[in-house]
Amino acid sequence: MSSMKLGAVIITMGNRPDELRALLDSVAAQDGDRIEVVVVGNGAPVPEVPPGVRTVELPENLGIPGGRNVGIEAFGPSGAEVDALLFLDDDGLLPNTDTAELCRQAFDADPKLGIITFRIADPETGATQRRHVPRLRASDPMRSSRVTTFLGGANAVRTQVIAEVGGLPDAFFYAHEETDLAWRALDAGWMIDYRADMVLNHPTTAPSRHAVYHRMVARNRVWLARRNLPAPLVPVYVGVWLLLTLVRRPSGPALKAWFGGFREGWTTPCGPRRPMRWRTVWRLTRLGRPPVI
Repeated sequence: MSSMKLGAVIITMGNRPDELRALLDSVAAQDGDRIEVVVVGNGAPVPEVPPGVRTVELPENLGIPGGRNVGIEAFGPSGAEVDALLFLDDDGLLPNTDTAELCRQAFDADPKLGIITFRIADPETGATQRRHVPRLRASDPMRSSRVTTFLGGANAVRTQVIAEVGGLPDAFFYAHEETDLAWRALDAGWMIDYRADMVLNHPTTAPSRHAVYHRMVARNRVWLARRNLPAPLVPVYVGVWLLLTLVRRPSGPALKAWFGGFREGWTTPCGPRRPMRWRTVWRLTRLGRPPVI
């Protein structure tokens, strides 16, 4: 049995107390050593949690990356108290008791494996949405593979990755923060695995349920490119996503919000620019996802 020490970060708005308790129970039921858990109340009080679960209550909503970064630092600088952190949505649930031990084994077996992304399955049907398979060839969610990004609320990250490349980009607030971290990790030589045998149950939802979805998706796409891509690829990446958005024919209000975010992405600071090496561009391409789409 692996001696790798795991922690878990869960952010909550305090409006899913029953789901949160079920998730915490499923984390406590994992095989192997106890997982230390931090629940971050993102601008809201944390509902009652079991003894031993640490809590942090923020006076304002810092967004998904900001809230998760607070959870990371609750484990010391860059999460140094543990070897890897699970990031789990508060309305998710680990249905199997071996997920944590599978994570430990995967990290132990591959020293360059930095991030593991789980398969998200609907608790009623067992189905996995295509958007939850983080690769272009997403028709078979039961196939595990190397990938180029990961799912924000169903993953495990080696804390050494965070120490080397930094945490999630706070300013993104919502959308594409995982890809920003993934690209930085890949550029530093780490790998990312999608594991179909590591499952998080989560109700089927549409991302557009969030009021800020269209604006932030567009803004953060531009920020992502400006922060991470070699200069010649920035207009290509952004242009491809502009065309894809138009082809999908969103509603008038959605398109207006999208273009507002698109403009915002070009006219507001995106944070530090650290363009990836061309060697990383080639690695992303070999993994099936060139950084132009």
